[in-house]
Amino acid sequence: MAYRGFELEYLVLNMVVLFQSNASSGMGVAEHSKFTYLELQRKKVHRYVIFKIDEKKREVVVEKTGGPTESYEDFTASLPENDCRYAVYDFDFVTSENCQKSKIFFIAWSPAISRIRAKMLYATSKDRFRRELEGIHYEIQATDPTEMDLEVLRDRTH
Repeated sequence: MAYRGFELEYLVLNMVVLFQSNASSGMGVAEHSKFTYLELQRKKVHRYVIFKIDEKKREVVVEKTGGPTESYEDFTASLPENDCRYAVYDFDFVTSENCQKSKIFFIAWSPAISRIRAKMLYATSKDRFRRELEGIHYEIQATDPTEMDLEVLRDRTH
């Protein structure tokens, strides 16, 4: 698709304005989102929490939680295949010394087929949101399921 000079310039300028406005302010974080994360971290009430950006409220809100008995497959199946999300996952494992451990992963899910606007919005809001979640051990940015496969989590913890 060919653009005339001024049309391309206008498109780029709009994308830069969108990026700058979101980068400087980012999205707020709903108190319920912070509380739900603390329930996962401290009380082990949830195995995972999936967050989405509510553009009308201009904040990150809880979309879904998974109970402590839910599997990693349940978690990955809960992520949309064509839209961005943030998620935290409480990963249990056994060390080589046979000790039971748990590490919390922050996952920035941005599928390759999601809209450019969504990718930019989630990318520019991620750092602010991530800073609100104290106690995260590892971070993964994934654009397709293979980048956040269960083996990736295992490799990170060993």
